[in-house]
Amino acid sequence: MSGLGLLFPGQGAQTVGMGRALADAFPSARDVFGRADEILGFGLSKVCFEGPIDELTRTDVSQPAIFTASLAALAALEEAGGPRREKAAAVAGLSLGEYTALCAAGGIGFEDGLRLVRLRGEAMQAASTAKPSSMSSVVGLDDAGIQAACAEASSAGIVSIANRNAPGQIVISGEIAALETAEKACVARGARRCIRLQVAGAFHSEVMRPAADRLARALEEVRIAEPRVPFLSNVTGARATSAAEIRRNLATQVCAPVLWEASMRAVLASGLRSFVELAPAGVLAGLMRKIEASAQVEKCDGPDDAKRIAASGAAAGAV
Repeated sequence: MSGLGLLFPGQGAQTVGMGRALADAFPSARDVFGRADEILGFGLSKVCFEGPIDELTRTDVSQPAIFTASLAALAALEEAGGPRREKAAAVAGLSLGEYTALCAAGGIGFEDGLRLVRLRGEAMQAASTAKPSSMSSVVGLDDAGIQAACAEASSAGIVSIANRNAPGQIVISGEIAALETAEKACVARGARRCIRLQVAGAFHSEVMRPAADRLARALEEVRIAEPRVPFLSNVTGARATSAAEIRRNLATQVCAPVLWEASMRAVLASGLRSFVELAPAGVLAGLMRKIEASAQVEKCDGPDDAKRIAASGAAAGAV
């Protein structure tokens, strides 16, 4: 497969100042931020551009902020003469980024997508507050060992694998007591260490069930269309096409593991080797290096990036 894949980051990628230089340089990017401020009724762009980081990191703020910043970067890339979204060879997003990818693929409108990710963030924050929980990255233990550790720890509460991001990049998620027990069980099985993540709660676990139920109801009220370009699902690690399947997967995704490595291997198997990671960029490029070192991921974080990508051969066949 020739052309270019578009990758969209998830929660945790946020940084103060994200999108500001792009908005200053490209009217199209500035317009995306302006529309988001108007739709949400508060200065989301100001939080993105100026912080403070504590507010930007809040789940209910970071999700719409990243969604907006990524689509602003895509608009800037197109304005610079880069690849058009409707000509992309494939689109994929990590967790929250799946909504951004769906919007880029024409499967959902910007306003609906923005309102959904705002609600998603609020619902996930509420579920986290109701049940103290967290996530931990497990280093140096295989999938089977981690699954066994989680099964052993389940007597202490909810705990399970939340992300299969790349070789050596597996994240577990659960209630605090169960997560602590699982971390110890992982180390006992040979993990080098477990790194507790700075997150509000146990995303992609059953702790998020109230959020998943709330989101499922909201998704029923939103128009979803068949994507105009190949769109990869976190839930299945494969292409999703029908509106019904996408709607079901988006609701399931809140409690289900993110199969990012499987998604990337599926698109790599088609022959695609060139990608752009939209702002705030860096995380997905790092994961791709672990999955397939020969793949090229260009980061679009600022005006110079947009102009360089637009002028590069990477965009050939995708404009």
